[in-house]
Amino acid sequence: MIRICAMLSMPLLQPGSETLPEDRAELLNSLPAEVAEVLLTALPDARRKLSPRALDTWLRGCDALMQLGRGADPVVAWIEAAPALARDLGEDVLGDLLPLLLGFASRTSGAVIARLLETSPQAAMRLGDATLFMAYLRFLEHLLARAPRAVRPMLDHLSELLEVLTLGGLRRWADWGVEAHRTNFKELLAYFSLQTEESRAVIQRERKGTLLVDVQRRLMMYLRALWGRDFMLTPTAGDFEDRAGLRPYYEGYSLHLPDALDDWQDEAALDLYRAQAAHLAAHLACLRKPIQSEGLNALQSAMIGLIEDARAEALAIARLPRLRDLWAPFHQDTAPGIAGEFDRIARALLLPDQPAESDLASWVQGEFAGLDLTDAQAAHDLGLRLAERLRGQPYSAYTDHPSCPYRCDNRLLWEFEELEFDTAYAPPPQVRKYVSVSEMVNEVEVETAGEDAQEIWVQSAEFFDDDGQSFNEKEGREPLAPPVMYDEFDHTIQMMRPAWATVLERRPRLGDPTGAEAILAEHRPVMERLKHRLDAMRPQGMQRIRKLEDGDVIDIGAAITAAIDIRLGRQPDPRVMMRQVHKTRDTAVMVLLDLSESTNDPVGDGSTVMDLTKSACVLLSEAINRVGDAFAIHGFCSDGRAQVYYERFKDFDQPWEDLATARLMGAKGRLSTRMGTAIRHATAQMKRVKATRKLMLVLTDGAPADIDVRDPQYLRADTRRAVEEASQSGITPFCLTLDPGADAYVQCIFGPRGAMILDRVERLPERLPQLYAALTR
Repeated sequence: MIRICAMLSMPLLQPGSETLPEDRAELLNSLPAEVAEVLLTALPDARRKLSPRALDTWLRGCDALMQLGRGADPVVAWIEAAPALARDLGEDVLGDLLPLLLGFASRTSGAVIARLLETSPQAAMRLGDATLFMAYLRFLEHLLARAPRAVRPMLDHLSELLEVLTLGGLRRWADWGVEAHRTNFKELLAYFSLQTEESRAVIQRERKGTLLVDVQRRLMMYLRALWGRDFMLTPTAGDFEDRAGLRPYYEGYSLHLPDALDDWQDEAALDLYRAQAAHLAAHLACLRKPIQSEGLNALQSAMIGLIEDARAEALAIARLPRLRDLWAPFHQDTAPGIAGEFDRIARALLLPDQPAESDLASWVQGEFAGLDLTDAQAAHDLGLRLAERLRGQPYSAYTDHPSCPYRCDNRLLWEFEELEFDTAYAPPPQVRKYVSVSEMVNEVEVETAGEDAQEIWVQSAEFFDDDGQSFNEKEGREPLAPPVMYDEFDHTIQMMRPAWATVLERRPRLGDPTGAEAILAEHRPVMERLKHRLDAMRPQGMQRIRKLEDGDVIDIGAAITAAIDIRLGRQPDPRVMMRQVHKTRDTAVMVLLDLSESTNDPVGDGSTVMDLTKSACVLLSEAINRVGDAFAIHGFCSDGRAQVYYERFKDFDQPWEDLATARLMGAKGRLSTRMGTAIRHATAQMKRVKATRKLMLVLTDGAPADIDVRDPQYLRADTRRAVEEASQSGITPFCLTLDPGADAYVQCIFGPRGAMILDRVERLPERLPQLYAALTR
């Protein structure tokens, strides 16, 4: 049994420094002064956004591009574009992009490579998928081999081209221009600069009606409305030779749809996209395990797929009847040959109230009507019987396809992937073992023992030192909470991974409590400005509202005055009633601090983000303490999903005094930011607090990230789900972020009204109390 598990992962580059790793220390000396300055300026942001592996690739790219001898422009463009590409397409794309750039250097100039890198974020945004982006780079390689002079003008107009063309359309447009003007350089440059009528005419011919990237968000909302869950949509391009494209398919936990579609007869392209996405989602809803394909010929596989299509759609229509109206218009055509029989069968199964168009379709319609739609084996057997009836007719799996444009290629029937969460890893429970004095004395002391040890030895009797004082009195500590495991949302499979992340509570280090007094003295003008606002927020207890005509009790003073006026013959004041109103506050505030390594980054005045965070928390605590609300200050950092560390500087039931300030002053930034798990643990703490209004203030300086996660969207999607869970529990989450680039993600996580970006970090101590006052007024 492993008794102690203590492992620390050291980051490749310490975020608090402005120097490079030891193995890259000579890089600055090899770069021109202006490039080295750009690199050092981008370094803190790259450290926050890139994993150690991607950061090393980023630095290697600077060195490699500088060694090419193509000038400084490609290096500067790489420094600026690579982090954005890693954010949008995943960090693996950097390792694939760099060798291609080095290969381009032998065919073109440094200015073209720099322009390629400058426009890469635009291409990544429009293509929306790493696979398509790599296909785009291969297209550029193809164009460089045929017409190198055409690349620069095309890159200058890339945004306009990708607004209306798919990747396949872009390649066909470029190939047409190369073939037409290969030997006429002037006409070639005019064509690729979009200055000629023929260039615009070819664009008009190759453009498609609707690009997936333009309607992707609408389709995802549509699927969520139908099925109550999120789906990932990925564009695909398979139309370099023609406009047909690929059929929809499901692979890698994502719905793969054509990157663009034309209108289909009288139906809009958006409706065709909806039909394709709804069909794939219907398959996923009814499929529980893959179909065994061993021993099946091509016709049998096709007929099983045809019946499975009808079964998935019938189950979906039983739940959402209007889906039949969405799918039916796309079943109008009838292909020639045996594929036409497939079309007639599909129409008969989708529209059972209409008469079948052939004897075979009528037979299938009757057999399908008697099936139990939840029985996949019965549908499998019907597909085999249908294939037996069609045996002997000429059939080709490559050419005989039904004409219905929205149905998928059914690869998910044979390659369906289902996660078995029952076998998910769970760490062994911590064992508490009671031993005798002799066993305790003879046990080898382990100085690195941590609170995550799998076996804890406890001596039944108290153990005394040589001076007569017990070890419990000298070194004993009250035990903290046991490890807590939380589910985590995986956006790639759109499911919660059970018991995936583990929260380990640890004791905060004690710092110097006099530091809080220095902070209050330094920021006394701020507190003076907030004094009147905070005093107005303090509960007034029982308050009497006088001079009312309709109230709860008689105001004796006003009644006596009215009686005197009557005796003197004057008009009395009829407002002789008063009402007693309880002016109380029932608010609980949780301040959740990001304690990741990036908080050690320096700011302009020589202090660090952590120093400003401590100052802000001290001022906020003084403000909340003055108002009288219950509040807690907790912090978190992480070292992978198995070690999400959580510290409590002050709990709701603890007073704001020297011990709490000492804990806060001892806070230190380290490791990473697994925010979703920390929010779930903070939500669990706030559920135990009795308060009418609950507010969770999350203070962070960057996006959620961790060492064991490469996909930047993974932890962002999980944090968004954790925020939704907190809101459902009656808690109002709000994020104050210090990341100037947080526009790309923070509102997606916390909502448009649930976050604020602080442009000037040095104003944090002033803005945090003001934010509290605004949110709880």
